[in-house]
Amino acid sequence: MTTHDYDAIVLGAGAAGLMCAAVAGQRGRRVLLLDHAEQVGKKILISGGGRCNFTNIHSAPDRYISANPHFAKSALARYTPADFIALVDRYGIAHHEKTLGQLFCDGSAKQIVAMLLGECAKGGVDVRCGQPVREVTHGDGIFRVAFRDRHFTAASLVIATGGPSIPKMGATGFAYDLARQFGLKVVEPRPALVPLTLGGEDVLFRDLSGVATPVEARAGKAVFREAALFTHKGLSGPAILQVSSYWRHGEPVTIDFLPDLPQGWLLEAKRARPRATLASALALPDRLAQTLAERLALPGELGALTDRKLADAEARLKRWSFHPNGTEGFAKAEVTVGGISTANLSSQTMMVKSVPGLYAVGEAVDVTGWLGGYNFQWAWASGYAAGQAL
Repeated sequence: MTTHDYDAIVLGAGAAGLMCAAVAGQRGRRVLLLDHAEQVGKKILISGGGRCNFTNIHSAPDRYISANPHFAKSALARYTPADFIALVDRYGIAHHEKTLGQLFCDGSAKQIVAMLLGECAKGGVDVRCGQPVREVTHGDGIFRVAFRDRHFTAASLVIATGGPSIPKMGATGFAYDLARQFGLKVVEPRPALVPLTLGGEDVLFRDLSGVATPVEARAGKAVFREAALFTHKGLSGPAILQVSSYWRHGEPVTIDFLPDLPQGWLLEAKRARPRATLASALALPDRLAQTLAERLALPGELGALTDRKLADAEARLKRWSFHPNGTEGFAKAEVTVGGISTANLSSQTMMVKSVPGLYAVGEAVDVTGWLGGYNFQWAWASGYAAGQAL
């Protein structure tokens, strides 16, 4: 019987790859972890403003986007936020909840990377960085990987190289090229959690660059209540990043600028303060209130305006339509929607059904979480599922 260099080779030392390698290594597997970057976990290090929003306590399958909305259920159920928090606590990493269930390190994201490397070391994982994988071949049930001037062999191979978001960090479409090499279907990747750009009549809103306000934003059936931020290119902020994952070219994004006000509030304002202007009646940042009032073309005092005009203005402020002409692309996208089709994979083990021994985990797969730690939780859960199966 021929002996191979390793039991498993994991390509990509990001969140999912590190977790997968650590779990498999601690189960007694001989694991090689490869990455083209000079250091592991580069996206972990920049996440959450350098403090790593490492999970979300509200993680649930309905907070993930996939062509198969049921696919993520198995992995998420078997490795939960509580499991990862327990690991973080074992390493004495102080953390806090910010808003909406988002957990961050009190200190630095470097602590999370050090923890994952510590877990890999416990499992005797061989970590090698700093060069791209030159070639991957497969035959007779064995995977061969050319890295630097060596060829490594293993019975199992894990694709954990992520998606093309944030290319300045070294992100590429390598996972998709590899998937296609093995005959796998790839759901068309597109930027997600990404600012939207405005053109046409919406261009004047760019003059509000730097203005932020809490809103309710909607794209298709997706609705999020968080802050929106106007930029010199268009729209950003948490509410916009969230709906961007659901937005498609040609569709509008609608914004309720005053989601907490009851129906008829503008008519009430007219009765209470007839001498007020529309702009002064809007509980919004001044520049935004002025711009909206100008677009609604309702000058003068509220008392001089008909109830019908005010009702129409209120309706528009509740569902203000923007027509984005695009996004800021993969360069500014935090993650990727799409990726290796889940139809190719076992939801229990993340193994490719048609190629025994081949696995795909993390962002490379067509599973994308909301903003706020959900994508890290998918990385930990999918990496754990594969690590348990290797």
